[in-house]
Amino acid sequence: STATHRRITAAALSAAALGLALPSGAFAAETTPAAGTPVGTTTTPTAEAQSPPKPSVRRLSDERRLSRWAHPARLSDVYSRANGKSRKVGRLRFFNEDGFPEVYLLLKERIDDQEREWVQIRIPKRPNGKTGWVPRDALGPYNVNRLQLVVNRKTLRATLFKRGKKIWSARVGVGKPGTITPAGRYYVRSKFRFKNTPVYGTHAIGTSAYAPTLTDWPNGGVVGIHGTNQPELIPGRPSNGCIRVKNAQVAKLWKRIQLGTPIWIR
Repeated sequence: STATHRRITAAALSAAALGLALPSGAFAAETTPAAGTPVGTTTTPTAEAQSPPKPSVRRLSDERRLSRWAHPARLSDVYSRANGKSRKVGRLRFFNEDGFPEVYLLLKERIDDQEREWVQIRIPKRPNGKTGWVPRDALGPYNVNRLQLVVNRKTLRATLFKRGKKIWSARVGVGKPGTITPAGRYYVRSKFRFKNTPVYGTHAIGTSAYAPTLTDWPNGGVVGIHGTNQPELIPGRPSNGCIRVKNAQVAKLWKRIQLGTPIWIR
């Protein structure tokens, strides 16, 4: 009522003059309740306000200027979705075909509505291009990579970029018709050197790509980037799927490239 409002206003002015605080809820009597709500009734949050937060997704790699990778911390199935009840599409492993610690390129990170953390990875297996989700605790610490290697099968040239800037380039040899080098998005899984294997030169880089047909790369079809004892065939299409680089050039690439470097074969 008007009289009540005047009394409360006067009380507020008096309290302010004396430096006093009014009791909490002193103005509650003047608050208009929602239509149909009895005075003094406490309303509860709506169902929408009570619903769990939507899952959040964070991009981990753009596969060009900033990428992340990790070694496995434990063995785990790989799932088609960020859900342990979804279809299994692979399994983490500690070592690759050449006996080096396995590397996984990380694409996205997702926290589901149960606050469980999942990571989407590229899976190094046939058929090429497979991705899947694993629990975050199945992977070790994240490693950052700011490189990208682009292999152009049309121009027969490979180029290494750092933060988008070219830092290395060379002519290459790729797969011949019938044993082509597969196009797609891949990454570096290992780096090693040769001493007594002239056909592969002195340096090699293992990738996550697999040749559609069997290659001359060890252990059954992993596409490698390596040197050669036939430099006269570069540039060209002489291989069974691997990417050949002249020995002097592949040595420079080997020094610059890092584990987890995204590879775009186009």
